[in-house]
Amino acid sequence: MPITPTSKIWMSGQFVDWDDAHIHVLNPTLHYGWGVFEGIRAYPTARGSAVFRLTDHIARLYRSAKIYMMEPSFTQDELVAAVKETVAVNRVDACYIRPLIYLGYGEMGLNPLPSSIEVMVAVWPWGAYLGADAEENGCRATVSTWRRNDNNIIPPAAKASGQYLNSSLAKVAALKAGYDEAILTSPNGNVADGSGENVFIVSEGRLITPPLSDGPLGGITRASIMQIAADQGYEVREQHIVRTDLYLADEAFFTGTAAEMVPIVEIDDRPVGAGRPGPITRELLELFHQATRGEIDRYKNWNELVQER
Repeated sequence: MPITPTSKIWMSGQFVDWDDAHIHVLNPTLHYGWGVFEGIRAYPTARGSAVFRLTDHIARLYRSAKIYMMEPSFTQDELVAAVKETVAVNRVDACYIRPLIYLGYGEMGLNPLPSSIEVMVAVWPWGAYLGADAEENGCRATVSTWRRNDNNIIPPAAKASGQYLNSSLAKVAALKAGYDEAILTSPNGNVADGSGENVFIVSEGRLITPPLSDGPLGGITRASIMQIAADQGYEVREQHIVRTDLYLADEAFFTGTAAEMVPIVEIDDRPVGAGRPGPITRELLELFHQATRGEIDRYKNWNELVQER
């Protein structure tokens, strides 16, 4: 989706104009993909703009950084504050937020350890990741021939820049074949996740999603939907899913910060359930939106206000 520029980008403690947010072409992160990032969203609420589960996202960012031996000079609390300030400076109540921890210019080669560690935060308005009508009508997915990274090849527990080549290959193949999204399997053949989303199926009233040992990222939206579903009385399982489980599911959906929550109505040219978004998916989708807008008291601690009133 095209980016709509905002005014300022926060770069290692300083705001710079959008068009002046540059790095050198010999930056090692550009060449080798050694960087970690997050995708976060802010939503309008009755109390003002609020970032959804911001502290949880920044904690995950720092876990990714630890895996890649990157130690930012900013604390997690300082980066939480920087995100809020960036949203406020750009005057966008609803936006996508991209923090990135990357290597500084001055060293080159496969050893990243001598490089300085830089941090940036950008925000911009961003609509529906999988299409404007995907939430209402659902999307079509295919099981990709590209497999998710093995834990001992590139750790899928981190949200790292370079490893998203794997996701991009799967996404491009799916789009070229006429589908909206790809579903990747783990090296052992179990379902892992989408190219940029977690996967859920609904079977006999139970919600099932792959365990983290099968390679999906520990999604913040994934955790939110699991909590909401459990609070609604649904049984929620982390359980191995194989390809035919997708075909035989009563309902299926993707979750992710960019995608939010999108029903899956067809997988590999087979309708999922009745071939339209199912009732449990729709129920959870509405509750999720209410939660992001700060309308459910139980989840109000998920909404971190940009500016206290």
